[in-house]
Order: sequence, then structure tokens, then C-alpha cells
Amino acid sequence: MSDPTTTELPLAAPELPLAVPELSLVVLIGSSGSGKSTFARKHFRPTAIVSSDACRGIVSDDENDQSATPEAFALLHHIAGVRLRRGLLTVVDATNVQTKAREALVKLAREHDVLPIAIVLDIPERVCVDRNAERADRADLPARVISRQRRELRSGLRNLAREGFRKVHVLKSVEEVDQAVIAYEKAYNDKRELTGPFDVIGDVHGCRSELETLLTTLGYALLRDDLGRPVDAVHPEGRTAVFVGDLVDRGPDTPGVLRLAMGMVEAGNALCVTGNHENKLVRALDGRKVKVAHGLAESLAQLDAEDEDFRKRVRAFCDGLISHYVLDGGKLVVAHAGLKEEFHGRASGRVRSFAMYGETTGETDEFGLPVRYPWANDYRGTAMVLYGHTPVLNLEWVNNTLCLDTGVVFGGKISALRYPEREPVSVPAEQVWYEPVRPLAATTFASGAGVVRRDPGVLDLDDVLGRRTVEARHLGRVTVQEENAAAALEVMSRFAVDPRWLVYLPPTMAPCGTSTLPGFLEHPAQAFAAYREEGVGELLCEEKHMGSRAVVVVARDADAARARFGVEDGSTGAVHTRTGRPFFDRPAQIEAVLARVRSAADAAGLWSELETDWLLLDCELLPWSAKAMGLLRDQYAAVGAAARVSLTAATAALEAAAARGLEVAELAGRQERRLADAVAFTTAYGRYCWPVDGLEGLRLAPFQILASQGTNHAVTKGNDWHIALADRLAAADPEFFTRTERRVVDLADEASVAEATAWWQTMTAAGGEGMVVKPLHGFAPGPRGPVQPGVKCRGPEYLRIIYGPEYLEPANLDRLRNRSLGRKRSLASREYALGLESVERFVSGEPLWRVHEAAFAVLALESEPVDPRL
Repeated sequence: MSDPTTTELPLAAPELPLAVPELSLVVLIGSSGSGKSTFARKHFRPTAIVSSDACRGIVSDDENDQSATPEAFALLHHIAGVRLRRGLLTVVDATNVQTKAREALVKLAREHDVLPIAIVLDIPERVCVDRNAERADRADLPARVISRQRRELRSGLRNLAREGFRKVHVLKSVEEVDQAVIAYEKAYNDKRELTGPFDVIGDVHGCRSELETLLTTLGYALLRDDLGRPVDAVHPEGRTAVFVGDLVDRGPDTPGVLRLAMGMVEAGNALCVTGNHENKLVRALDGRKVKVAHGLAESLAQLDAEDEDFRKRVRAFCDGLISHYVLDGGKLVVAHAGLKEEFHGRASGRVRSFAMYGETTGETDEFGLPVRYPWANDYRGTAMVLYGHTPVLNLEWVNNTLCLDTGVVFGGKISALRYPEREPVSVPAEQVWYEPVRPLAATTFASGAGVVRRDPGVLDLDDVLGRRTVEARHLGRVTVQEENAAAALEVMSRFAVDPRWLVYLPPTMAPCGTSTLPGFLEHPAQAFAAYREEGVGELLCEEKHMGSRAVVVVARDADAARARFGVEDGSTGAVHTRTGRPFFDRPAQIEAVLARVRSAADAAGLWSELETDWLLLDCELLPWSAKAMGLLRDQYAAVGAAARVSLTAATAALEAAAARGLEVAELAGRQERRLADAVAFTTAYGRYCWPVDGLEGLRLAPFQILASQGTNHAVTKGNDWHIALADRLAAADPEFFTRTERRVVDLADEASVAEATAWWQTMTAAGGEGMVVKPLHGFAPGPRGPVQPGVKCRGPEYLRIIYGPEYLEPANLDRLRNRSLGRKRSLASREYALGLESVERFVSGEPLWRVHEAAFAVLALESEPVDPRL
């Protein structure tokens, strides 16, 4: 008997899982009243649902206006297409009971290389009729319409798979609809959760001995079976090998390569994508008619010597290989012949074909082999793409892509790339195992003008002209308007340094928030409050030098300049402004500055410590007059001189008038204040001017070691690290380098905040420019992109230079407090992200045009209309 005190709960209805790929086109099929819209709202996010009724309403203001159906479905297909192109799950809510309507949707899915999924609500006709009768907008829908829709649905139900739907789920009752739950499936190629580290291995083509040597060189330990054959390889640090396909054909031991690769994959020590040779081998093993060429005969003969179980295992392994893998959060893509960005993570016959064969023109070269389109030349994606298929003599980066097939079977090398280190490893072939039809050096690609290979060091106008979108990994897409790009092109083409040295342009810097304290437009309190709101707890406050922003690129010697920057003229670096212009006209003066920097870096031990033969520094070059003498003479000095002369004369005249008994005290007082402001204005800019003769009088204040060989220190190191290294340079050559004073602030410690504020007040009261406030630990990601890398907090006297001699007059100060900082802050954030991107691309070894894409965008943004006084 049951316990009368216990309440028995009814058993929950069993769930009915419906498998749906995370990226797919879900097509709901059912007659009016079957509950498609309710089902869609229950199981999918509202933004994923594209409803025919809603589209009909958009184009006609009446969801039941059948005359608007053609336009409504045109809109539905457009919206669905946009979503699929952007990689978003899309659900089509329409009756879709007619074959023609479904054909259009299957075609749409194929065009965007996603899987079409059918969910059929095969609900009894009586239920549909009753539901429509209960709806005011459907009450007059004839029952015969439901009957016709049901007949069309039933007649096409058995053919849905043949129509192209990859999965078909049929719900035959209201109960099944209620029990249904969506079970999302990841795509087979989606391995974004695997972050490596990886060793991506190029085409092997049956060269077992060379593969073993390569794996051993990479640090793997080979495991052997009782016959001494390698059947697995394990790396002590947990690295994973990734094969780019074409394990088979041409070489001396295809079974040995497969035995090792299959064992590694089965043990979880490797991944493998399909190559065109594996695909052809499967068809041959299945007895299908294939042309036995390009080394297939060798593989079949070698496999004939193996037992039937092994051949079955090989067939299952090769048949189960997928087209490509997306790894490490989408940062790495591996495909046999490479893959265009729009195909990453997609699934279709077109994607698989491209991944295995690439894209050809239909033409053949003089060796009778296909001419291929150079897809890598046009690649602009953020993911690194590693591939093989087309043998090359040497490893060469092209737009963040790398071909790893170095022709081992043809007597070349077998190559791998350590990821994320980007370190190539190659092992030479033991001999020529198979004579190539085409010599390795004769690999050809096609363009509209013929067979070409783009020189990655050559810049092209098409890379920067027009409206551009640059992908910055720390911010996302940054748009450059066409008119801004044109302005930047003028500067870059006429005035910039040699483009091979131009790997970084520094961002503008936003001021701190506006102060309301009497006599202050800027004050540390606003800077500290802004970072506190961003969740930054520790800050570095650096003395702001009144000079000109300077980027210094210095190579250790001419050989290093030639090897890393491709410079052949004997120069060893560059010193350029924020806009890429050279700081000095004479090469001798440039080299003299670089010699001092190089010597100090040597004395400070930076070359060996950073394991580099070049450095990229962000600095301030003093004095301001060294670069801005024209501005000082024509603008500031002219204003100061005119003001002093006119106000001195006016003051003298008013004194004479007062002596004669005229009542001019108020006017005289105002003129005396204006004269004092004019004198203060002259004194303010005068502090930043002194004579310079060659290097005599020139000073350099470094504050960031942005990058060195292989490392972007702007992201990986804190500002305390940067300023410490700058101190070492200053200590090595105190006559040329200026040390930057600083204070560390703990925002949770009021005494620390007060001490830094007092330091700023003392410094600015003595005429100092002010300070720059930065996160102590450097790069800090925020919810809307990187936190501002620094804000400037300028002193009252320095701001006279910016806003004019009389800006502290109460009326003027109140007006200036209405300044808007939003656009300036946005500009600073975008330029900062682009600067980081250009450095990241350079240290990663990407082509120069890719580096310039980001650096050029910084310069283009400088022409946006922003108050230059901010």
C-alpha cells in the first residue's frame, strides 16, 4: 500500500529530442493551425525566427494579405540569407507544405553552406481547423484550405530527405509537439574548445621514416607494436599533432604512415583532415572507377600486402575524415588545400571540395596540371589558415596563411608549424621517392592577368582606398570612411618614412573628465574616478613631457635591418612622428640618434634579455621646439608678442589717464589681468623651447618598449615593466635620455590617491605640463573593448597654451567646461586597438601590407572632425 501521507507526483512526460546543428536553416513545415509559430517561440530565440506572416505585415500592413505573398517571401529569403551569411541559426516559420517553397529554402541553405533541417508538425486536420476557428484573424479561413495543405504536406513527406534536408523530424501529434526539445549539435568541424598547443604537419605522402623523424624532432615519443611498427606518438607536454591530409600515395610506406596517424588520432594525440588523395583512395577501395594515377597505384599495391582487417580500418578512417577543423576559439583553421574565410565552420559539398582541391581556373599549365586561384592572396580573415596540397620550396606566410607541403615525397622536406608559437620545423627527405611532374619551384597560381604570386612586401592602393573595415582583435571591426582614407593616403604617399619601417602609429590620447573645481579644467580626481568605474584598481601616473611624440624603430645592425625589415640601403631604423613623417631631414642625424638608442640598449642588456635584434619604442622627443618651431613662431610667439605689446601700451595709457584724475580703475584692472595672462602664456610655452644643434640639446624620453622579436610587449607587459626598462635606458645614457618621474596609485588607498594628487599639483604649479594616468598592469580588456590605455591630466598653466592666455577667466572657464569628450575617447580607443593590431601583425610575421592596413587606418582616423585642443 502507498503511504497516505505522501503526495504522489505525476510522472513528467518524456522528452523527445530533435537534433539541430548550431548553424543551420530550420524549416518549419505544417498547415495553418498546426502550431508552428508557438513551437518556434517556445524553442528558438525571437531574433532567429523569420516569419512569413510578419514579412507579409511588413510589406502590406496586413499579415493576412495574400496578395503580398510574393514580396513577403522575397523579404523572408533576404533576411534569412543575411542571417546565414553572418553565421546565425535561422528558423523559417511558414507553411512550407509545397515542394517549390521548400526547394527555394534548400537552395538558400546551400548558397550559404549550411545544413537545411526540416521539422514537420503533422497535426491532425481537425485540430488545425479548431485552432483557426478560435483565432479572430483566421476564423474565416475555409476548412478546404487546411485539407489542401494537409494533402500537399502528406504527399511530400517521404521525399524531404531527397529534396536535400539533412535531418527530418516529424511530430505526428499534439503530445509529441509538447514533448519535443531542441538538442543542438556542434558541427563536426567545430573544435574551437581545443586550444592546443598544436603541431600542424604538412603532406606526408607515404614517407613514414621522415614522419617519424619529424615527430621525434618535435618532441614526440613513438610507441611501437610487437612487430616494432610505430602505432602512436605522445608528446610529454600534451601537444596535439594535426595532419593536413594527403597521408597516402607516392611514397614508400603508405600503410606505415596510416598505422601511425590512425593510432595517434584514435588515442587522442592527433587530428586529421581529409586530403584529395584519401578521398580518391576510399573510392578505389570501394571498387569504384577511378583513374589509378598520381601515386594511387603504389598505395593500392602496398595495402594489398596488408590483411583485410587493416584495409577495412584504413577505409573507415579515410572515409570518416572531415573537410576542415576550426580550432582555438576560431583562431586557427586547418584544411588540406586551404579555405576562404566565408567557408570557415560551414558544411556543404562546395566547402568540402574547396578544402580538398582548392579553386582552379579550368586551365592547365605547361606540365598538364591545373592552374589554381591564389585564394591566400585575397584572404583577409583573422583566423590563421594552415594547409598543404600544393608543394612549395619554402614556407612563406601569405596573409596569415601558410602552406606546409614542402614536397617531401619529391625530395624536398616534411614540414610542421608549432602553434601558437608560429615556429616552423622541417626535416629533409631521405631521397626522391617520386619524380614530380612539375618541379617544386614552378608552382603556379592564377589571377585575372595571368599566372602570378603576390609579393607580400609590395603595397597596393586597393588595400587602402575607399571605405575600409579593419578587423582588430582587441576591439572588433573598425571602419575607415572613404574621405578619411584619401586624406591619409596623401600624407603616407608624400611625407611618410620608408614604409618598411612604418610598423606602428601611436594613438591619440583623450583627456580626463572635466573638473568643476575652481581654477581647474582638468584634475586627477576625474582620471582616478574613470578608472575606478572601469574596475582598474592600480594606476601608474607618469610625468608628461612637453615634446613631440616619437616612434623609434631600431635594428641592432645593418644585417638585422636587412633580415627583419628588408632594408638594403644600410639604414638601421627610423624616428618618425605620430603621422609617420620623419623627425629629421638628414640621414646622418637619424643614424646618430639610432646609434645612441642602440648603444644604450646594449649597455642596458636589452638585446640579450629580450632575445631580439630590433626594438620598437614609443617615446617623447624633447624639446617641443625641435619639431614645432614653425608652430611656435607663427602661432604662439606671434600671439604672445602682440598681446604683450598692445596690452603694455594700453596699461600705460590707462595709468596716465588715472594720473589725470579719470575714473578708469576697473578698466585698468582688467587690462592688467590680461597683460599678466599674456606674460603667463609666453612663459608657459617658453619652458618647452631651447636651442638644438645636431644631438646637442636633444633629449629622448622613452615610456614603452612596444615590441621586440616575436613579442608584442604592448599587450603582454604591464606599464611598470615598460617604465622600468625605460629607466635602464636613461641610466645607460643620462645625457641623451630623460627619465620619466612617476607615482603608483592604489585606488583603494586614499593616502596613495592624495599623495599622487599633491605630486601633480606641485609639478603643475611649477609649470610642468601634467601627467598621464595609465593602468599599472598595462592592457586591460573592458566590456566595450580595451580600457583607455592612458588619459592625460594637464596643469592649469600648460592649458593656457592650448586654450589661450585668458582661458581661466570665470566666464571662459565655464564655457570650456561644456566640452564634449565622447568622440575623442572613441577615437582614442579605436586608434589604440588598431595600433596594437599593426604591432601584432608585424611580430607575427604577417606581410607588410597587412601591417600597413592597420597602421594606415590609424592615420586615416586622425582626419575625423575632433576638437584638436582635447
